[in-house]
Amino acid sequence: MRTDLFDFELPSASIALRPARPRDAARMLVVQGDGVLRDRLVSDLPQWLEPGDQLVVNDTKVISAQLSGRRIGRDTEPKIEPKIEATLIKRLDGSRWQALVKPAKKLSPGDRIRFGNEGKVCLLGHLDAEVEAKGFEGEVTLSFSFHGPALDQAIADLGQPPLPPYIASKRAPDDRDAADYQTMFAANEGAVAAPTAGLHFTPALEAALRAHGIELHRLTLHVGAGTFLPVKADDTSGHKMHAEWGFVSAATAARLNAARANGGRIVAVGTTSLRLLESAAAPDGTIAPFEDETSIFITPGYRFRAVDILLTNFHLPRSTLFMLVAAFSGLETMMRAYAHAIQSDYRFYSYGDACLLFRTRE
Repeated sequence: MRTDLFDFELPSASIALRPARPRDAARMLVVQGDGVLRDRLVSDLPQWLEPGDQLVVNDTKVISAQLSGRRIGRDTEPKIEPKIEATLIKRLDGSRWQALVKPAKKLSPGDRIRFGNEGKVCLLGHLDAEVEAKGFEGEVTLSFSFHGPALDQAIADLGQPPLPPYIASKRAPDDRDAADYQTMFAANEGAVAAPTAGLHFTPALEAALRAHGIELHRLTLHVGAGTFLPVKADDTSGHKMHAEWGFVSAATAARLNAARANGGRIVAVGTTSLRLLESAAAPDGTIAPFEDETSIFITPGYRFRAVDILLTNFHLPRSTLFMLVAAFSGLETMMRAYAHAIQSDYRFYSYGDACLLFRTRE
């Protein structure tokens, strides 16, 4: 499909720079299967679900993946080495990460970067990394001087939450983001972006859902930086998804299959949960245990196997996430829903409001 079919104009004032407080006070646009739109709140979620429905959340935890430093050690260069900004995007092993760096043109394989600043120090005051390889569009492989838990601690000490560019370009990250940009389910470290639909949840909302006969289940998909990237190809067939690691336990798969056999619906909290469930599902909708990478790319025409309802935020134009929701509820319906949301002052993107989407009737 042509990428420009998924484009729309969004006023900059619609981009949320802080989350709602309390989190479940965010607005929620309900998009019913017949295309009818309803304006509600996230705290109303239990009223839109039925006893026996199964809510699936992503328990990934965002790491402090934004690092600042300087290139060091080139004898032929001026004494003041260039400043380097790196965003870790994928762990390769105990000491190596793939990262996006700026400015990439200042780095070559074999260069060393020293991360650290005066305000925050780790075990030895800094963290060094060697540029092992250089790819396209600012992607490099970094080999760090620390390994395993020591490296994890150094990154936690020196790094900042990797706020999405549409927030970071408007304000600097601060201490509030360290808590705001984690869901209440966060447990397994590895994401460089939050599964933002989960940011709307509070203990009170979880209690209300359970009281209504709705069970909650956890899976893990470590969200990568590719979630922020627009599709640059003119046609969706020319876009390559970044792979992300996911895990669905045998126990979770069995409980979801049993509930669905008894008439319960599967409700994915976020596109990350949906993509992992669809990756783990057989053609008949049966969910299997899963531990692997997935690069599933869902566009209109995709036949959903496992997920019946989706809670998600409002996404970027021309993004893979907007293509996914267009596949789920219909492109025409979602363009109309987003136009309504903009006109009604809904808040967009990671810290913004939510949509509750019921799968389009086939």
